[in-house]
Amino acid sequence: MYQLYYYPLNASMAPHFVLEALKVDFELILVDRKSNAQKSDDYLALNPSGRIPTLIYDDLVLFESPAICIHLAESNPSSNLIPNIDSKTRPIFFQWMMYLTNTVQAELMIHFYPEKHTTHSDVVSDIAKTQEQRITDMFQIIDNDLKNKDFLIGNMLTVCDFFLFMLAIWADEFKKPPLAFDNLSKYLRNLAKHEAIISVCKKEKLSLLDYQ
Repeated sequence: MYQLYYYPLNASMAPHFVLEALKVDFELILVDRKSNAQKSDDYLALNPSGRIPTLIYDDLVLFESPAICIHLAESNPSSNLIPNIDSKTRPIFFQWMMYLTNTVQAELMIHFYPEKHTTHSDVVSDIAKTQEQRITDMFQIIDNDLKNKDFLIGNMLTVCDFFLFMLAIWADEFKKPPLAFDNLSKYLRNLAKHEAIISVCKKEKLSLLDYQ
């Protein structure tokens, strides 16, 4: 059985979506960020980065949310959550997965934790503000790509879509949130009807009313 170390609305949310979509047996193990449990000796023995999530399956211990998502999709090929090795859309899958993780998510982390990126407290708010505009521009790129599309990769639901939904949730309090974009809004509202997303949001206590 899979074990997912998680915290609600954290980077564990995307792998949580994927596990639900796969309909496999899995156990959720809460890592209480409020008590800084991700920095405990026991957790660091599993994940030396001290971040959430971590996935355990048999003798495999895996951290980094995108790596977990890709591994789950690769290990369950019948789910079609990642294009086949010979598919023309496979390179596009990795393009968007890298963009979402290495660009959008990375920039979001600077926005949410600007104090970690400067030694001058007087510029912290400016960093957060600048980052919000940078990330809004990134959502515009995604919005442009989603014109006349239901999913990021061709006509198939992939782990990229689950990952993007998670990032969109994180940005829902921006001055121009993801739901304010025409194509991205339609796309997110459609994804919000997926049973895996409904189930996870219920477990992680996130209301989907804004997506209806």
